[in-house]
Amino acid sequence: MEKEAKKEGFRKYLEASGVLDALTKVLVALYEQNDKPSSALEFVQQRLGGPTLSEYEKLQAELSDLQIRYNDLLKENQERCRELEELKHTQEVEASANKELDVGNTPDEELKITDGNT
Repeated sequence: MEKEAKKEGFRKYLEASGVLDALTKVLVALYEQNDKPSSALEFVQQRLGGPTLSEYEKLQAELSDLQIRYNDLLKENQERCRELEELKHTQEVEASANKELDVGNTPDEELKITDGNT
C-alpha cells in the first residue's frame, strides 16, 4: 500500500509541475507527424527545449576545452602564488639581515655606512 501511495504522490508531483502536460503535448506532436523522425528521442528532446545531438556534442567539446583551460589557469595561479610567497620570504630574510647589520650602530655610523664612508 505504501508503494501505491508513493506512486500517487509522484504522479501528483509530475502533474502539478507541468511535466505530464509537457510530455503529453510532445508525444501527441510526435504521433501526429506524418513523416516520423528517425530518432524519436531526439524529437522529444528538441521539443522539450534540449539541444540536438550535434549541439550536445559541441557543448561537450566546449566544456572539455574549458575544463582544460581552467586547469591550466589554476596551475598557473598556484605557481604565481608560490613565487609570490618565495618573494615575500626573500624580502623578510633581507629585512631581517639588514636589521641585524643596523643593530648597535649609532645614527652617525649608519650614515657613514649608507654614504659609503667608513
